Amino acid sequence: MKATIVTIGDEILIGQIVDTNSGFIAKSFDKIGVAVHEMISISDDKQHILETFAKLQNQVDLVIITGGLGPTKDDITKHTFCEYFEDSLVVSESVLAHVTAIIEGFYKRPITQLNKDQALVPSKCTVLHNAMGTAPGMWMKKEQTVFISLPGVPYEMKYLIEHEIIPKVVREYERPYILHKTIMTYGEGESKVAERIETWENNLPSFIKLAYLPSPGKVRLRLSARGTDKEMLENAIDENVISLTQIIGDIIVGFDEGETIEVILGRLLTQHKKTMATAESCTGGKIAQVISSVPGASNYFKGSIVSYATETKIKILDIDPQLIKKHTVVSAEVAKAMALSVQKMMQTDFAIATTGNAGPSKGDSEAEIGTVFIALATPNEVIVAEYNFGQPREKVIERAVNKSLEMLQKEILKNAF
Repeated sequence: MKATIVTIGDEILIGQIVDTNSGFIAKSFDKIGVAVHEMISISDDKQHILETFAKLQNQVDLVIITGGLGPTKDDITKHTFCEYFEDSLVVSESVLAHVTAIIEGFYKRPITQLNKDQALVPSKCTVLHNAMGTAPGMWMKKEQTVFISLPGVPYEMKYLIEHEIIPKVVREYERPYILHKTIMTYGEGESKVAERIETWENNLPSFIKLAYLPSPGKVRLRLSARGTDKEMLENAIDENVISLTQIIGDIIVGFDEGETIEVILGRLLTQHKKTMATAESCTGGKIAQVISSVPGASNYFKGSIVSYATETKIKILDIDPQLIKKHTVVSAEVAKAMALSVQKMMQTDFAIATTGNAGPSKGDSEAEIGTVFIALATPNEVIVAEYNFGQPREKVIERAVNKSLEMLQKEILKNAF
């Protein structure tokens, strides 16, 4: 079963807002075995909308349209629906009662004609109740394709997808199973990972597809299986994941899309009753931001010193000025001193420190742009590593954050407290 998502709105096309609706709809459909064939963004133009409808007619099973519904005159979707389906608008008494209750009951103001017009719907449509707003959803079928119109307001769209669309599609359509398994890896690039698993990948069953999802410092491997026998698909994915772990188990850090390395670290630190802190220069507090984004991080994350300037390293972290003078601020020695200082200051088991030249200028050091020293103070020692992450600046910072978390994760696992 295939679907196309169409977002309507000039505000999307000019970059004024980012389309987040399509991603939510795609994920929701994927869970029930509906494959999204494509996503399209089009302008607030009746002819453009009509041409898009005609193009998609009988090419997919479902067309989901978001946007173009609301109380203002420039919301044209339902008028375009009427033209495409050769229909006319009629008042839906249930929608009118709902709109009246919201305007007069909740907002305590008289209902206007624009508000009442929200109750106008094509006579042939199935009205989808929108408990979160005044614009109803509309479900209309022509030949082999169902066209579903939803408001563009995200929380209204999400309500209709979860409470109206998904249950209706599940009731009315036979769908295949689509299963995914995402393996999280850290520490090796896409080409290196691909080289290591080439034979394994070539031997995957025809109904399982592998996708590489790389980002700085990490690669996600997504296995997708599609078919009618759910148990067989689950067993096949599990068997191939087991064989994969035998090949690259040293870089696998998780098996779930939501299992980011900061979540994994939080769980490890909590399980072993360990704590951590950071002293950041070139990463500017990004490591602390990532770590503290996990609910419950206060149980193991004690804090961070963002010692961006050299004088801050001296005054706050108590780094010896002679150490900086001898080795420069971007050095293994200074990184080590920073880690030990914040570990002592925060009284933690682990401490991460970063110092480097993210660019575009060298600042207080002559080290090459892209150079980063990462120090990890553990209960037993201090590990320091030097990297050159190249350019641009954003890439250097992101890779430094990822590598810092990777170092900490590996050290916790190695010690197996």
